[in-house]
Amino acid sequence: MERLKEKISFQSAVFLVVSVVIGSGVFKKVVPMSASLGSPYLVLLCWIVAGLISLAGALSTAEMASMYPNSGGEYSYFQKLYGRFFAFLYGWSSFTIIKTASISALAYIFAQSFNKLFSLPAIPLPDAWKGVFFFENFSVKALAALMILLLTLLNHYGVKSAERLTYFLSIAMIAGILLFIGWGFFSGVGSLNNLTQSSTQVAAPSGWNLMSAMMTASLGAFWGYEGWNNVGYIGEEIKNPKRNLPRALALGTVLIIIAYVLLNIVYLYVMPIDGFIAMKDHANSIAAIEVAGRMAGEMGMTLVACLILTTTLNSNNSSVLLSARMIYALSRDGLFMKQAGAVHPKYNTPHVALWIQAVWAIILLYSGTFDQLTDMLVFAAFLFYGSTALGVIIMRIKHPEVERQYKVVGYPFVPGIFVLFCLGIFLMTIINQPKEAFWGLVLIFSGVPVYGWMNRKK
Repeated sequence: MERLKEKISFQSAVFLVVSVVIGSGVFKKVVPMSASLGSPYLVLLCWIVAGLISLAGALSTAEMASMYPNSGGEYSYFQKLYGRFFAFLYGWSSFTIIKTASISALAYIFAQSFNKLFSLPAIPLPDAWKGVFFFENFSVKALAALMILLLTLLNHYGVKSAERLTYFLSIAMIAGILLFIGWGFFSGVGSLNNLTQSSTQVAAPSGWNLMSAMMTASLGAFWGYEGWNNVGYIGEEIKNPKRNLPRALALGTVLIIIAYVLLNIVYLYVMPIDGFIAMKDHANSIAAIEVAGRMAGEMGMTLVACLILTTTLNSNNSSVLLSARMIYALSRDGLFMKQAGAVHPKYNTPHVALWIQAVWAIILLYSGTFDQLTDMLVFAAFLFYGSTALGVIIMRIKHPEVERQYKVVGYPFVPGIFVLFCLGIFLMTIINQPKEAFWGLVLIFSGVPVYGWMNRKK
């Protein structure tokens, strides 16, 4: 089977971590989080805790990446840890929900932001059909689907083209975020009282209800942080991967945490928490755009809509680039259709895997709403992220002789805490959001008959 060439530097790998994560969640998820928690302190605490938990996951994944820097990320680690079937189940879940739903959700927010700048035509169709939100925001979804197709075409023609786009979009994104943060604090619009006053509409939870609400709200925060592990999928293409891959994971995640906490402080400084709660019933509202409107009217809303267009385009470009490597890795091991393991003879890209990914992402796009997609993918993802951290402990016990150019700090507490938190996310989602949990599990275990079919001759 053909292999992909090493061509991505450490700097580019850090940019990929940052660009694939900073997409849409940080601009929109403060709304459902505010509705769940009712307190600006709790919203900020949720972003900080989710960031530290994500960092614990990234540091744990970094140790595995330093041992097995191959295409496919966790898929490669799981083969060593838990065997072929579990590795396949992760790869299948990434294809059916975790990564493709992320691509769909990012494209959806891109189209919503575009709609804020240039109103798309309203198509008079019923929102739902037999409980599936196929026709909701149909014109927005049509633009989102076009975005997925165009980014797939770009990545078809080579990782260098996609990498260059990521580099320039990342520079624009970082500059835009820094400008927004500085503008928010010095515009004279906000008030420190907004950071201390709880909602008059939603009572801040306490006791067990607080734990439940924090877990529910954390699904929104974790969607904001989702994707830090994606760079592991191109371990085979990173120069000096045993050194550069873990460093890129750690540094990229720290930069993201700082950016997210500062952005949310700006939101809650400029607008009272009740303002965000009121947005919950408006499907096309985006918190960051509304905050910018308070700071600078229509001009501010236009500029932030452009910033979100940049970040979602950037994040989705990186997601398309990285996630197709999972399908490629599955096919290379005989666990997916053979054609998906092809490498383009001219462009050295997994071109067939890219187009298969695009088709399924568009199907998911039309199947549900933004929040349904993101809650399902976070629920599914953390089942496997916890398995990676548990694998760090297992490998330290069973195979201490294996070379590790990076070892997770705070072992065994850092991976141990992350495992426990992933278990908590899994259980609380089943309790609080059974519909999303059910469909997440259906998509995960739909791979069982596929695995049986692919292994029928063995």
